[in-house]
Amino acid sequence: MAGSTDPVSRSTWLASDRLLARTVARPVQRFLAVEAASGIVLVAAAIVALVWANSPWQDGYRVLWGTELHLAIGSFSLDGTLGYWINDALMVVFFFVVGLEIKRELVVGELADPRAAIVPVLAAVGGMIVPAAAFLVINAGGDSHGWGIPMATDIAFALGVLSLLGSRVPSSLKIFLLTLAVVDDIGAIVVIAVFYSHGFSPAWALVAVVGLVAIVVLQRLKVWYLPAYVVLGVGVWLAVYESGVHATIAGVLIGLLTPARALHRETVPDEEVLGPIVEARPYDALEARRAVFHIREAVPVTERLTEALHPWSAFVVLPLFALANAGVDLAGENRTDWHITAGVIIGLVLGKLAGVTGAVVLAQRLGLGRLAPSITTRHVVGVGALAGVGFTVALFVAGLAYTDLARQD
Repeated sequence: MAGSTDPVSRSTWLASDRLLARTVARPVQRFLAVEAASGIVLVAAAIVALVWANSPWQDGYRVLWGTELHLAIGSFSLDGTLGYWINDALMVVFFFVVGLEIKRELVVGELADPRAAIVPVLAAVGGMIVPAAAFLVINAGGDSHGWGIPMATDIAFALGVLSLLGSRVPSSLKIFLLTLAVVDDIGAIVVIAVFYSHGFSPAWALVAVVGLVAIVVLQRLKVWYLPAYVVLGVGVWLAVYESGVHATIAGVLIGLLTPARALHRETVPDEEVLGPIVEARPYDALEARRAVFHIREAVPVTERLTEALHPWSAFVVLPLFALANAGVDLAGENRTDWHITAGVIIGLVLGKLAGVTGAVVLAQRLGLGRLAPSITTRHVVGVGALAGVGFTVALFVAGLAYTDLARQD
């Protein structure tokens, strides 16, 4: 609490109640910690999928993820395989967390200050354009539908690798990579929505917009009843799904609409909140609920939801996604044209490195922004190399680019 005098809880700047520590440093620290740990689980799931899909039990792998699941309410039904529902429904949780992080960064994080954000933003843009261009050049005259695959940076893997270096890496470099990855996610979301969605339905898109407007209206009216937002969120997901825009975009949109500042902004003294509870004999349940309300709503919704959902996204959703999508049959019919493989590898390994590093150098020479004093050119080159780790979103886009395309054909 703001009035706490506990010397242990206030012994470090990070644990203090200072505004910057409370609203920026601690949320970023928690985010980085989960991402670093989840990278190991993600790698393990991918390895299991790859070994399983190339083992004598590979038929079981295909049968499992090809299992049909049907959801019917009256005459209305949704049909798809288990793998399809992981990609179109469960991954909404991942993209919702991404939307929450983008919103926090835009309001109280690095992206809130254009002067501080300009260099990592330009680095992210360079790291998207150069890999996509490399893929298009290599696949000129052939199948270039997967140009969006090498644009993506996997934040879990990248931060996981960076965390292995411990204190040798300045904290400002981690913030730089996090900001770059967030902007990279925004670019990937736009690419998915615009270039990898099919059969657009204006009527259903309008229904989705109405649902999003309803969420904003409830926020303006200070309606804090969570089930109302859950119902609207499911409705928006369904409308986006039926509109032809990829359903995971619904998670991002709802995340961006989530308040990143405390809903209860009035300053209420501790004694006013807790006093009636302490003085009441027996304790008054109504006063206790009032105190809980004040304490809960003093924390931004984005922070509360991120803390609640991020572990599920990192340790359940993404490993399941990797398990369902990383199982490529290396000797069978899933082999891709070597031009596509070369385009992805060169785009991620060389394109990301050249795009990120080149954009940072150009931005500094043109005087568009500057790096933190603790970040050197060597650090930037390292971040450019880490940005080439594009596992999760790259796999996701690959599925949209080729698996969905094959299904339509």
